[in-house]
Amino acid sequence: MLTLVKQKNTSSTVQTQFWDKLQTCWPALKGSLAQVRKPCIRPNCPACASRKKHPNYLLAFTQNGQRRCLYVPMAMVPVLKRALANGRRLEKLLYAMGPALLREYRAQNPTQTGPAAQVNSRKTSPNS
Repeated sequence: MLTLVKQKNTSSTVQTQFWDKLQTCWPALKGSLAQVRKPCIRPNCPACASRKKHPNYLLAFTQNGQRRCLYVPMAMVPVLKRALANGRRLEKLLYAMGPALLREYRAQNPTQTGPAAQVNSRKTSPNS
C-alpha cells in the first residue's frame, strides 16, 4: 500500500530559502570548459608555423549518456564560466535540501520521529 504525505499549501522556510538561493543561480549548467590550441586553415600563419597554434574553448557535457563537446566562441567564455560556477552552487544546494527538509519536518512533528517514537510504535503494535 502506498501512503502519501499530505503537502501543506503554505510554503516552508526551507522552500523559501531554496527559491531565494535558486534565483541567484542563473545561468547554470553542468559540464566543463577546456582551453585547447588548434591550427588554423591559413597556409602561412605565424602562430601555426611557430607551433603555438590558436587558443579555442570547448564545452564538454553529457547528452543521452554520451560525452559531447562543442566549440565555444570567445565572447561566450565568461558567461559559460559563470554558468559552470552556478551549476556547482546549485548542485551543493540540492545536496543540502535533504537534511534541511528532514530537520524542518522533525521540528514540526517532534513526537513522530526519533527513538521515542519508535518505542511508542512498538508498544502500540498488535504483534508485540
